[in-house]
Amino acid sequence: MTADAFSPPRRRFLQRAGQTLAGLALGPSLLALSQPLRAATLAGVGPLQPPDALGICLPQGFAARIVARSGEPLPGAAADSYRWHRAPDGGATFATPDGGCVYVSNSEVLDTGGVGALQFAADGRVQQMYSILGGTSRNCAGGATPWGSWLSCEERAQGLVFECDPLGVRKPEVRPALGSFKHEAVAIDPASGLLYLTEDEPDGCLYRYVPAARDAAGRPDLARGQLQVAQVNDAQQIQWLDLAAPNPGKSDTQTRHQRQAATRFNGGEGIWHHQGAIYFTTKGDNRVWQYTPATGALRVVYALAESKTPILSGVDNITATAGGDLLVAEDGGHMQLVIIDRNGQLAPLLRITGQDSSEIAGPAFSPDGTRLYFSSQRGGPAGWGITYEVSGPFGRFVG
Repeated sequence: MTADAFSPPRRRFLQRAGQTLAGLALGPSLLALSQPLRAATLAGVGPLQPPDALGICLPQGFAARIVARSGEPLPGAAADSYRWHRAPDGGATFATPDGGCVYVSNSEVLDTGGVGALQFAADGRVQQMYSILGGTSRNCAGGATPWGSWLSCEERAQGLVFECDPLGVRKPEVRPALGSFKHEAVAIDPASGLLYLTEDEPDGCLYRYVPAARDAAGRPDLARGQLQVAQVNDAQQIQWLDLAAPNPGKSDTQTRHQRQAATRFNGGEGIWHHQGAIYFTTKGDNRVWQYTPATGALRVVYALAESKTPILSGVDNITATAGGDLLVAEDGGHMQLVIIDRNGQLAPLLRITGQDSSEIAGPAFSPDGTRLYFSSQRGGPAGWGITYEVSGPFGRFVG
């Protein structure tokens, strides 16, 4: 924990908020499950305008600002305060009791990774910057849980998943039952309590974790359960195969090779749950997939090689609006955040110019849906990373 972790303002905030963590709301994709859809989609925001002063192209009426720079503390903070981590990657937002939110962000740095957090007031002011996980390696993406924690995934051989408290009140917990492999991201189906995980390998797999039990509140047991791997049949239905050794050593048969019948996915990246469907991306073949657990059906939502609107490449992190429009971040490509709306239409939401050697990572809406956070992983003069916020009339385009 950094020296500023329990500064007086932060301590007072934790005292107010610590008891309410279990009830923290997630972003709009979970808040709006019961809300009716509007006819408008985010793809209707209009064409991108010329780059602003930050080098970001946005639709008319939207604006961007920098909320953190890698290697720098919060403006005005003490010299020994926590400095925003390098290589910011996957992220998510969590509502706080005072009407603000916390944005958590992974650090994809070898051996000195972890997770940083930015606390925002209800009016958008940045109030705190602190660490919620350290001592891990190549924390790439992950996933938010319905009970208000962040699952941070290590993208390395025998990588693990760590459950973190966005407020930093509770210590992180390692979750070996979720497997030891080159993790990318995780999504949870709140209805079933099942977890779905991607693997960033050219011959990677899609995994499912079946908890041994759920508590009275529906929270799945992340310490005891069965890890499974997907097998896709000729009818494009997924069958799930149990893995006998979810935590192999370096000299043991790795998880993706334990069941020869398992289907290979070329470079699994982001994964997201929305209204009964699991969406995930594979960078090796530039595809976005949809899996429907209720029917077992798997289909391709987008494939660069087959699309009539091939504007999305280097597919990576993924999120969704309350209305069901997908947002896919590009690792390379045109450095865009691209919309795939619920009608299958594609359009860029934003583009970063002058940072072609970087990637867009960690897109996440604020819980009220009015602001969007994301990072340029290797942006800035030092190539360490920049984290941004975009505000604008999102409510006119999403349900």
